[in-house]
Amino acid sequence: MRSSSYFALPARALLVLALTAVAVPTAHAADAPAPSLAAKPYMGWSSWSMQSSKYPGLNPDGDYSYLTEANVLKQTDAMAAKLKKYGYEYVNIDAGWWMDKAWKSGFDQYGRQKPDPVRFPHGMKAVADRIHAKGLKAGIYLPAGLEKGAYGDGETPIWNADGCTTADIVYDDLRTTNGWDSAYKLDFAKPCTSKYIDSQAQLIAGWGYDFLKLDGVGPGSGKSGDQYDNVADVAAWNRAIARTGRPIHLELSWSLDIGHAADWKKYSQGWRVDTDVECYCNTLVSWENSVDDRWDDTPAWTRHAGPGGWNDLDSLDVGNGQMDGLTKAERQSYATLWAIAKSPLYTGDDLTRLDSYGLSLLTNREVIGLNQGPNPPAHPVTPSDPQQVWAARNPDGTYTVALFNLADAPAAVTADWTTVGFTGKASVRDLWNHENLGTYKNTVTEALPAHGSRLFTVTPHGTALAFAGYEAESSANTLGGNASVADCSACSDGKKVGNLYLGGTLTFRDVVVAKAGTYQIKVSYISGDARSVDVSANGGGATRHKLPATGDWGTVSSVYVPVTLKAGANTITFDSGSGYAPDIDRIDVPKS
Repeated sequence: MRSSSYFALPARALLVLALTAVAVPTAHAADAPAPSLAAKPYMGWSSWSMQSSKYPGLNPDGDYSYLTEANVLKQTDAMAAKLKKYGYEYVNIDAGWWMDKAWKSGFDQYGRQKPDPVRFPHGMKAVADRIHAKGLKAGIYLPAGLEKGAYGDGETPIWNADGCTTADIVYDDLRTTNGWDSAYKLDFAKPCTSKYIDSQAQLIAGWGYDFLKLDGVGPGSGKSGDQYDNVADVAAWNRAIARTGRPIHLELSWSLDIGHAADWKKYSQGWRVDTDVECYCNTLVSWENSVDDRWDDTPAWTRHAGPGGWNDLDSLDVGNGQMDGLTKAERQSYATLWAIAKSPLYTGDDLTRLDSYGLSLLTNREVIGLNQGPNPPAHPVTPSDPQQVWAARNPDGTYTVALFNLADAPAAVTADWTTVGFTGKASVRDLWNHENLGTYKNTVTEALPAHGSRLFTVTPHGTALAFAGYEAESSANTLGGNASVADCSACSDGKKVGNLYLGGTLTFRDVVVAKAGTYQIKVSYISGDARSVDVSANGGGATRHKLPATGDWGTVSSVYVPVTLKAGANTITFDSGSGYAPDIDRIDVPKS
């Protein structure tokens, strides 16, 4: 399940509703050792999207009843036939495999989840064996903590741990944890506790599973504070999996706290960065529910993705047309962002009835190659405005460039070569349409439908740009309102201008250019959340831009904003207006 796949009961659904360049990144070091798991984003299928949908016929025996052995094996056969040759390999069983149709849990004599005999009459090992027989990998799901139903008044023994019971692995006050408070928090100061995680890991490894989704993990999953801090659980799972001797990919869910990115990277192979993509409605997803949130929420995480661990944007439901609940333009944009962000590509669609357009999106070898290849994830090089450009510089010297129109009406979107680091001519290839579009000088502009996109590989033939840099804290500049200079270890000269709020302003003075024209100004900034700022030149009209979050208040990122300048000296002003603006490190102005 996606964000909270497991507890999709009414309370869970209510929770979901309630939750409901930057310098262009460069490739990871070529000489870094290849990771044993997640060398590239995983590809596959997950059961949760169909389990959670109200689409007619998907869950005929009640909510979340789709998950059965028969249905999993139908999807396995369809994946083997239609998608395996394109790299799709994981068949992931989500929440509910140990629950009956009324969502009542079952446990074995050691407090471990036990497959429901109606949903999975042949058991979980038999299902994994069938998946493996098709040359695919099997995935399974568990929530964080000790489920309340497994506690057994504290008298349930722990497998392979003499003298240990469930009372010996939780806090004495039975504090709850995970995104739904459905489990008791494990106390890893007690020696028996890691034995319980070992017992679960040995169970799923013995069944032959290759992937575990651990859900409801905090900080994240809509919760914060010590009670919901599951870093120790994740570390214990990492160790327990290693002790099984079986390579098992550990994926964490959902809306993980970026402040613990180092922990997620250390102990797992992937982490969900956002809420559920499913709408819990009459389709699988909807654009407004949370598909469109990813353009805002992904940029802060980009720097954390790489071989061994990836930012998980959730299920990619673009293959079933009407059942997906999206227009064709939205389906392509959805697939484009997942591909360029280097998110795992796992669909929640019914693979037995992919339409031709959906199949073309899921099987485009050039787009898959972008996601699976050595190039880094793309990042927005323009602000988080309705028209956006995302880009990345690839190891072979080409650029990935994506254009997005996130507005509700058609609009033109322009990618300026300045924003990716060069000027002059470049050849452009359209990846979705497998078409060379020819040579473009300085920019490429496309008219896009509402929520539409284009995806290009750009090969530069021009020259590298030279910039003139201007520090925000320079004594030549003028500060207004609450704006003030502050120390900043991550900033270029160790200083920044902050406190740009409620009318605070920063004006750069004596910004000199040789020719009049519109320049793409690189703005280096820090912002723990997405914030907007008004940008103007020479006292003229301002344009308001929303700058993506950098993830925390100690990380510098950058985007490019267009500013019209006159020949000679100019002023450029950043004004918070009535809100709160990012802290500004510096600006860099192209010399030509």
